[in-house]
Amino acid sequence: MSSTAAPQPLRHVRILSLALNLPGPAALMRCHRLGASCAKLEPPSGDPMARYDAAAYAELHQGVRVATADLKTEAGHKMLHRELEKADVLLTSFRPSATEKLGLGWKALHTRYPSLCQVAIVGAPGAGAEEPGHDLTYLAGHGLVTGLELPATLYADMGGSLMATEAVLQAALLQAERYTGSGDVHPIGRYFEVALSEAAAWLALPRRWGMTLPQGAVGGAHAGYRVYACRDGRVAVAALEPHFAAALCAAAGVADAGANSLALPATHQAIAAFFSCHTRAELDRLAGEKDIPLHTLAP
Repeated sequence: MSSTAAPQPLRHVRILSLALNLPGPAALMRCHRLGASCAKLEPPSGDPMARYDAAAYAELHQGVRVATADLKTEAGHKMLHRELEKADVLLTSFRPSATEKLGLGWKALHTRYPSLCQVAIVGAPGAGAEEPGHDLTYLAGHGLVTGLELPATLYADMGGSLMATEAVLQAALLQAERYTGSGDVHPIGRYFEVALSEAAAWLALPRRWGMTLPQGAVGGAHAGYRVYACRDGRVAVAALEPHFAAALCAAAGVADAGANSLALPATHQAIAAFFSCHTRAELDRLAGEKDIPLHTLAP
C-alpha cells in the first residue's frame, strides 16, 4: 500500500528551544514533524516534565537534539550563543524579566543576530506575562472550568503550542519571502509572542457565543447532542444536523417535529430511555446501519 509523505514546510528551518514543561516541547514536536531541525538546551536540573511524566517527555523529544547548559554560567552562555549562531528561530517560555536577565531580551538578541526570529511563549499578554499562572488558571479565566472536575486535557497548553507552531511557520514564510528574487538579501528577524491565556480565549469562543452553555445547542439543550447512559456504559451522540436528528428519532421511536421538539424535556427523556435499554454493541451496530454519529464509551 502506498503512502504519501507528510508535508515538510519547515525542512530548512533550524529551531533552538529553551522552553520547558509542555507548551514549548509540544510546539517543538509539531515543528519537527513539519520538517524542522530541532535542538534544545536544558538546565542542569533538566526539564520538570522528565520527572513528572517520563513517557510524555520521551515522546515530545523524539528527533530533538537535547543538551545541558547552565545559562547562569559563562560556559553555558558560550554554548547558548554557539547554538544561536546556527539557529533560524529561538523558542522560549520564560517570563520577560527572566529573559532580560539571561541577556535574551528581543532588542539585544536582534542586535546580535539580526536574522534570528524569536517565538516567546508567555502566560498572558502585556503586564500579565509576569504573573504566575498555568493551564488551569487560564482556562478558568475564560469560563472553561465548570464544577469541581478538572478539564479533560491541557487545552491552553496544547492550543498555545499550536499557536507557537503557527508563529514558526509565519517566521519561515517571512524569511523565505525575503529571498525570493532578491539575490543575497538577508532575512530580517521578527519577534512573535504567544500567550497561553489567549489560546484559552480562542478555545473559549464557542462558550462565549453561548453554544456550549447548558441552553446552547451543543451544550445540552439539543437532545441529539449529549452523553447518555446505556446498559453497559455511555454513549456520546452527535446527531445535530436535521437528517442525523431524524435518524436518531426514528431509531428511538420519537416523533421528530424539528429542532424545537429536540429541545423539549419529553424528547430528552424518551431518547435517554431508548439508550438505557441498549448495550454498547447494539448501539455500535445501530450507528452503522442507520448512519447515526455516535460513539460508545465505558462507564
